[in-house]
Amino acid sequence: MKRTVPLIICSLTGFILIISWFLPAAESWGEKVTHWFDIVAAFAFVLGGANLLKIHLQKISNRRIGWGYSAVTLTAFLVTLLAGLFKINVNPSMNYPAYSWSGNYLDEGGLLWWIYEYLFVPLSATLFAMLAFYITSAAFRAFRAKNIEASILLFTAFLILLGRTYAGSLITSGLPDSLAFLRFENLTIIIMSVFNLAGSRAITIGIALGVVTTSLKLLLAVDRSYLGSD
Repeated sequence: MKRTVPLIICSLTGFILIISWFLPAAESWGEKVTHWFDIVAAFAFVLGGANLLKIHLQKISNRRIGWGYSAVTLTAFLVTLLAGLFKINVNPSMNYPAYSWSGNYLDEGGLLWWIYEYLFVPLSATLFAMLAFYITSAAFRAFRAKNIEASILLFTAFLILLGRTYAGSLITSGLPDSLAFLRFENLTIIIMSVFNLAGSRAITIGIALGVVTTSLKLLLAVDRSYLGSD
């Protein structure tokens, strides 16, 4: 029974959502299931937060390697959570000016807004700036012309890089209009809009087929991995 009920709920929910997309009369069913999903997701957030606290508190208590990072993680988590829940330093709304909690927690000037603008955004920009060096290193290793495929990849990347820069446009600017398609900037457009787009669509179709296959396995109770190893 402990396995049968979750399987039935999963299958019914999935089929109801699929039917609601194709039958206008069943659209209200899909909306109700979506509301149930929001309720379950809210409980999942609570369980996720509790699990985060448990894991990092144990790490701090046992003084494991890297416990200082756990302390920073918990501090950031609790400060952000309290700033959003209690709407610290948020201006009250015009409808209820006497209550500070009546304002929008995302309004400019609030503590949560301040954390996002002056902590999260700069840290994200710093992280992506650091990733640029790792991407460059990976590209250098990947673009070594060891075989024909790698040589084609290297040559294509070189064309796109030249087409995106002013130097590339300047090199081929002397070509006549009859050979305009050979200019680096035009070659870049052709590569990105024809060859790259075709490859991207093929990958997208493959991903879609994989999603459909995995979804059918879940709906038909073939894949039961989400119920646990038992």
